[in-house]
Amino acid sequence: MTKRRWRLRAAHGSSSLTLKDIHLTFGGTPLLEGAELTVAPGDRICLVGRNGSGKSTLLKIAAGMIQPDTGERFAHPGATVRYLPQEADFAGFATARAYVEAGMGPTDDPYQAQALLDELGMSGDEDPESLSGGEARRAALARVLVAKPDVLLLDEPTNHLDLPAIEWLETELKSMRSAIVLISHDRRFLENLSRETVWIDRGMARRLEQGFAAFEDWRDKTLEEEEIERHKLDRKIVRENEWMHGGVTGRRKRNVRRVRELRTMRQDVSEQRHVQGNVRLESAEGTTSGKLVAETVKMSKHFGDRAIVKDLTLRIMRGDRLGLVGPNGAGKTTLIKLLTGDLEPDSGTIRLGSSLELVSLDQKRDELDPNWTVAEALTGGRGDQVVINGKARHVASYMKDFLFQPEQRRTPLRVLSGGERARLMLARALAKPSNLLILDEPTNDLDLETLDLLQELLADYPGTVLLVSHDRDFLDRVVTSVLAPEGDGRWTEYAGGYSDMLAQRKGEELQKIATDRSDDAQTAKAPAAAVPSERAAQRKLTFKEKHALETLPQTIAKLDGEIAKMSKRLADPALFTKDRTGFDKTTAELAKAQAAVEAAELQWLELEERRVEIEGA
Repeated sequence: MTKRRWRLRAAHGSSSLTLKDIHLTFGGTPLLEGAELTVAPGDRICLVGRNGSGKSTLLKIAAGMIQPDTGERFAHPGATVRYLPQEADFAGFATARAYVEAGMGPTDDPYQAQALLDELGMSGDEDPESLSGGEARRAALARVLVAKPDVLLLDEPTNHLDLPAIEWLETELKSMRSAIVLISHDRRFLENLSRETVWIDRGMARRLEQGFAAFEDWRDKTLEEEEIERHKLDRKIVRENEWMHGGVTGRRKRNVRRVRELRTMRQDVSEQRHVQGNVRLESAEGTTSGKLVAETVKMSKHFGDRAIVKDLTLRIMRGDRLGLVGPNGAGKTTLIKLLTGDLEPDSGTIRLGSSLELVSLDQKRDELDPNWTVAEALTGGRGDQVVINGKARHVASYMKDFLFQPEQRRTPLRVLSGGERARLMLARALAKPSNLLILDEPTNDLDLETLDLLQELLADYPGTVLLVSHDRDFLDRVVTSVLAPEGDGRWTEYAGGYSDMLAQRKGEELQKIATDRSDDAQTAKAPAAAVPSERAAQRKLTFKEKHALETLPQTIAKLDGEIAKMSKRLADPALFTKDRTGFDKTTAELAKAQAAVEAAELQWLELEERRVEIEGA
């Protein structure tokens, strides 16, 4: 966006896009009842709410794609608005580049489309019909970003993206001047980007002038206050009923106003829309597996000349929660197949434990026949009973645990929303007895409340979990260790969650930088002595500098000893589960000590180089 256009828009008022008193009803049920949304220049708004609350619908109304029953939509005439849907439509486009260029304005430079595709790892020549889920998402993002619009409306922008792409997108959005309204299930993404939160709840849009990090406490407080007010209203109705039916003198002259107020209160209570219930998650327990679940020794797997896994030695014990991370195409799915015995390694060994009962949740939902009904998907087409932990339950009752209505028993799967399909897959997976859960991107399309419950279930799950996910917050809350690719088929296991992995990797990088600088300094010593600098010839080391030069080696040695002790403690795979607080404290202290060593080594190298220059002058 040019500076001129930005100033022009700002001069026309504080709002680029406004929705006022929006009402919309689907199938006889009110979805939005007076919802409002104001988007000003520079806003960073996240839309949150339960699946089915109307978030995506409100975003489509904001984009001008759906007309509400009543209400007003105003977009500033000089403002450009771009909308990212959950599923992009590539019909009519021969290449990904053509699709992206269609999102550009008449004065935009076509080169920007190719430059953006290059950043996203695409050539632009891809056939839209053969794009993977991740490629389709990157092309759709390029289309809405390339024009640098005034208002960006993003519906689940991180779906199908790997971690490098998510982190790139975060950086890109932070650098843009566009106002942004986004819907996402990715907590970390919302926390890093949002500055305002709009909560879609029972048809209304409530606004919090803070980012998502403050939302959940505010929501809980709001619901608690509502419950208190509802209780007060119930008590008042009881008192008024007692007055109505009590022995009041002069019954023929009752207080008409009080009678009318009682009728109004009863109507208010009957019309109140209560908060949607939570999913009830309960997993069917299988037999207890052996203590060892899987063990690999120098396991390798190649596809042609490409190494997917190389010399991996790993042990997975009962109760472990192992997270697999990495970019799309790194080999996470192949590694899962190797660890579960579905694929044979080229070399090395894989040993599986005893009594394993495996249940897998596939992110592609491929096993769902779109012509099945919800009941058939849960029962396998056999009767109307679901057996959970040896107890038979009617399918309609089990459906309620996952927020399906009894009348949806005969609903074909093809008409379900993404969130409903995700809940159905969870219902199917958790109904099967298991002691080893394989979860491949389980967070896709789930609302935040359901994610909370899934995290609690996995924390209490007595078996072992192998989790493939790009959701950083979910990984931090669930896993006990992370397996990450290091390139050339090599994988490294890090204790703790995703943030712990980053801290440990940062420590290793700082150590490497210090080592490289030390090597460079040793190489540079002889030339430095031969060609003294003018600065060195003009001065000598101060007493403080001489003291630091003499004492820094002891300081560095002491820090190295502390680092070795902390690293040895963190190497204990059981520390995370036994003492999470101690693990977090040790990880933080380790990063601090490694940074201190790096700074001390750098200071010593600078002083030593100066000493050599002075003595050679």
